[in-house]
Amino acid sequence: MTTDRGVRSRDATERAFRPAAGIYGLIVTGSVLATGGTQLRTAPLTVAVFVTLLVYWLAEQYAEVVEHATAGHLPSWAHTRAGLRKKWPLVSASYIPLVALLLARALGASPWASAIIALVVIMALLMWYGWKAGRSSELRGFAQLTMTVLAGGLGLVMILLKVLLVHLH
Repeated sequence: MTTDRGVRSRDATERAFRPAAGIYGLIVTGSVLATGGTQLRTAPLTVAVFVTLLVYWLAEQYAEVVEHATAGHLPSWAHTRAGLRKKWPLVSASYIPLVALLLARALGASPWASAIIALVVIMALLMWYGWKAGRSSELRGFAQLTMTVLAGGLGLVMILLKVLLVHLH
């Protein structure tokens, strides 16, 4: 939505595609699934992922408050709330992988296989982020493919970590 001057309104800007928090959320989700999934049952693993992301979300905003404080002023409550809202995708990015984890387990997959399925979902979501970013930058051909594959590579590293941890354990 734009105003009559052609400037984006605040609502449109807040809804704009901002992948950083979601990508971080997926990476943290994948890290916890890869490392905790060998030790924890599915329900505690799901809680561990969600609580870890809540801590990261709050820590990210707290770090911003501290940064303002060291500069000699505290941000307003409205600014802090807006920052929390803006960074919520760090937590909400976990919803789809966690649903995949729980659904796979409910359908009879082992805890290990359920975690692998959730990690594959994370890899697909990371590839979607990469693809969407490439399209937004008007990339085509090999450049678009590279952007997409590099993003998926982050997910692949999580899957490899999971496999290695199981074989090293």
